[in-house]
Amino acid sequence: MSAPLSTILPQTAVRGARQATLAAVFERAGPGLHTGRRAHVRVSPAAPGAGILFRRRLKGGQIAEVPALWRHRESQPLCTALRSPDGVLVRTVEHLMAALSAHRIDNALVEIDAEELPIFDGSALPWCAGIRGAGRIEQDAPRRSLRLRRSVAVRMGERSLSVEPCDHLRVSAHLALARFPAMDWTGPVDAATFDRDLAPSRSFGRLKWAVPLKLYSFLTGKPVLRGANLRTTAGIVGSRVVGGMHVPDEPVRHRALDLVGDLALIGHPLLGHVRAAHTGHELNHALVSKLMAEPDAWELV
Repeated sequence: MSAPLSTILPQTAVRGARQATLAAVFERAGPGLHTGRRAHVRVSPAAPGAGILFRRRLKGGQIAEVPALWRHRESQPLCTALRSPDGVLVRTVEHLMAALSAHRIDNALVEIDAEELPIFDGSALPWCAGIRGAGRIEQDAPRRSLRLRRSVAVRMGERSLSVEPCDHLRVSAHLALARFPAMDWTGPVDAATFDRDLAPSRSFGRLKWAVPLKLYSFLTGKPVLRGANLRTTAGIVGSRVVGGMHVPDEPVRHRALDLVGDLALIGHPLLGHVRAAHTGHELNHALVSKLMAEPDAWELV
């Protein structure tokens, strides 16, 4: 079942916009980037107002639930993780969250039987394919978006991130890696643009840093990059990506992809122009936290 035309229209502040969920269930499975353990994920429709809810099935049959909201976010290496009220972790949620946000899916139940969502090839394409295959249906409830009244910005050294008023979500991202020309991407975040420009971009890293991190993971028992290899990430050696880039300027596009997923933890569609320079998960969440702490900077419409 293909998605209706409404899923590929820009995410603008439309009077009378309705919430939406999936029209059917879809499932995906694969190993996680950090744990290396295989996980099975089932993404189902949810009622109006439910938002995105992660439900982790534990050994012994127990269930832990955590809403995909910024206040449940926990800092973890090289990913976005959520901690449930009873202490259970769900990690590497950013690619699925980005795909759901870009496709304007407001309500969904995400069931998982492991700690970490699958990484696949490092891109968001399998999530996008699942969403398109399931289809999207609008619900009998208004869709409220977070619209900026003024700009908000955060900075960490050379890293900077800001958001300013705009009638739709737009991202302008910049990244400079050693031995590479400066990389830039800018565009609206709607389903068509996301699937074409951002979803194919893969998680990336320099191979010279991956080996020490894998050794660290082995020695400490902490799950870091145990599932990382040239099938699940874009490996950088010197001034090249092993096997070539899947899209032009792939690293900066992947930073933009992660940013969209992290912004989705606001819990409402964001209407604003986000400008990012060398951003990453920590800075993304710093912006979300600052924005939420300054309610005079935005309004729900």
